Amino acid sequence: MSDTVQAFQGKRAVVTGGTQGIGAAIVKRLTVAGARVVTAARSVPTDQEVLDLFVQADVSTAEGVATLAREALDRLGGVDILINTVGGSSAPSGGVFAVRDEDWQSVFEINLFSAVRLDRALLPSMLAHGSGVIIHVSSIQSRLPLHATIPYAAAKAALTNYSKGLANEVAPRGVRVIAVAPGFIETGAAERLIDRLASSAGTDRAAARRGLMEALGGIPLGRPGHPEEVAELVAFLASDSASYITGVEYTIDGGTVRTV
Repeated sequence: MSDTVQAFQGKRAVVTGGTQGIGAAIVKRLTVAGARVVTAARSVPTDQEVLDLFVQADVSTAEGVATLAREALDRLGGVDILINTVGGSSAPSGGVFAVRDEDWQSVFEINLFSAVRLDRALLPSMLAHGSGVIIHVSSIQSRLPLHATIPYAAAKAALTNYSKGLANEVAPRGVRVIAVAPGFIETGAAERLIDRLASSAGTDRAAARRGLMEALGGIPLGRPGHPEEVAELVAFLASDSASYITGVEYTIDGGTVRTV
């Protein structure tokens, strides 16, 4: 990995979903390495340290993206690194027949269109300077969909494909585009899910965690990942050490996906 102190000195970054989970770990990693990082979320964070470069915006909407882009450019004067981390799904479980049109739309808004719109808003700044890095946080569900989250898996597959197309388009102009596909990462949200599963099944957290791992077909390394591990991969890919890497997707899943 790049030197912790010097890797991003003077770099300007935007990270969506940067107040919790993987996004928060990425913000911390880039900041420690010297970057100025603007982040956004729908709710104001309780951590006062990030408020000066925090933008309250719902990037699942066109208006929220416009707000974030405008504020980021005003505060930073340009953007060198854009990391689209925000994502998730509120679609009901129960298979494809339980999912309504509006559920599909909302899942695609947050997981695909948020990235498309923000890329479109901030790419001109990168192209004007002839350099930049865009990283889209996808999911192994783009290749390993679970029946309970079909819309989410479909949206992440679209994000991965879009990333490749965008990479091909902007590489000749100095901008790199990469996708990162995490597997089961034990974020705060994942921990709360584990607790709910344990409570409903009348078991403990360890058993609930094993059940989630088994639902993915098992994890050869035998454990979920940590947000900081994803942040380390993202930091490397965003750094000059990865200057010849673009148009690919990096999987970080403890070996869950068994194919090459």
